[in-house]
Amino acid sequence: MVYGKVLHQADGCFININVGGFRQRMAHSVLRRLPQTRLARLLRCTSRAAILELCDDFSSSENEFYFDRNPVFFCSLHSFYLTGKLHLVDGLCVVSFFQELEYWGIKEHHLDLCCSNRFQELMRKICLDERDVDQHRQSSGSSAENLSALEDELEEFEGSWCANVRRNIWIRLENPSYSTSAKVLAVLSVSAVVVSIVSMCLNSMPDFHQGDSDEKRIENPLLVLLENICILLFSGEFILRLVVAPSAKKFLSSALNIIDFLSILPFYVTLICDNTKKDGSKELENVGKVVQILRLTRVFRVLKLARHSAGLRSLGSTLRHSSREMGQLLLFLSLGVSLFSALIYFVERESKESQLQTIPVGWWWATISMTTVGYGDTIPVTVAGRLIGTLCIVCGLLIVALPITNIFNKFSKLHQRQRRYTGQQPSQNREGPYTDILPVQKLITFILSC
Repeated sequence: MVYGKVLHQADGCFININVGGFRQRMAHSVLRRLPQTRLARLLRCTSRAAILELCDDFSSSENEFYFDRNPVFFCSLHSFYLTGKLHLVDGLCVVSFFQELEYWGIKEHHLDLCCSNRFQELMRKICLDERDVDQHRQSSGSSAENLSALEDELEEFEGSWCANVRRNIWIRLENPSYSTSAKVLAVLSVSAVVVSIVSMCLNSMPDFHQGDSDEKRIENPLLVLLENICILLFSGEFILRLVVAPSAKKFLSSALNIIDFLSILPFYVTLICDNTKKDGSKELENVGKVVQILRLTRVFRVLKLARHSAGLRSLGSTLRHSSREMGQLLLFLSLGVSLFSALIYFVERESKESQLQTIPVGWWWATISMTTVGYGDTIPVTVAGRLIGTLCIVCGLLIVALPITNIFNKFSKLHQRQRRYTGQQPSQNREGPYTDILPVQKLITFILSC
């Protein structure tokens, strides 16, 4: 059989197409309406090898081509060849529909208007979801990543020193839902963070200061003691995590562990600086300023709460994944601030009572107006200025609201995934069959789920 003779016949001849058991006879003239499609290219083949590159099998005796593809889609494809109108297939995933289009060589712009917008919307949504999933998996707070990473870490203990002991301690430190004892440890850690932050805030109030023998104001000894105890707890927890970690390198490169380290580092650096300052070295006159700066960094201890709070981890992931939306927000605000600061300057500069005599002052006024803060320290006094101020506030509401909606939707998605991850973590009841109904455990679970 010569394949060229079989395929290159008059336009009135037909070929048989068999797609997943669905057999259809199609005319050459119909196939040539779309010359770049897979079926039309079959008509130009001159060898069996060329034919088999386009189909799964071929019967020369029956002039039939076999395709191991979705027969439901082929029904829609056959209708497209006959009518020139392509529609979405009900019950077929839009991704599968797109893959079928690519296989048969059909361009998506052939979709009829009634289905084109819906197809583009579904594909756009899938692309956004896939991008969010990829970014979520790459982030340190990713739920699926954390779940698989925890399982991988437990496997790394095999063959190491004190594997069972280290594994049991590690899983209780990393997974508060493992048992009631793990939840208690997590609550103690959170409590230490809260006590440390409250102590730091109270230390900043002069009413809690005391005087020393030289009548100099010093920090309250009780608050200092509380802070030192908290730092010792933080240090002990960090060292314990480092000792029992399956991989010290991975442990030190983790974002949460870096935060833990930075939260305790200023305390020890401050001790060194205080001792150095007491030595009276002339080369270290600015040590006192350095100490004050380091003490201010203690406020970053609040970030330690992210280890035990799904909400804070979701917030961090949202900010990390919303760089495009945040960039758009800053761009829109910058354009609005530049425009309205110039306008308010030109209408207010002739008024002696107005404080808006320069464009930089107008920047400040436009910023607090567009963000609806409105301190009231700088206001327009002319009628034209007030009209511009009204327009500035309205535009600010619209500009801020547009990207914020997308950021909120991302936060909602990430928070739901984080909560699902918390529910998927392996748990183990160590205290007996009635532990789940204990009020204390319910309280602990509520605190850790915030």
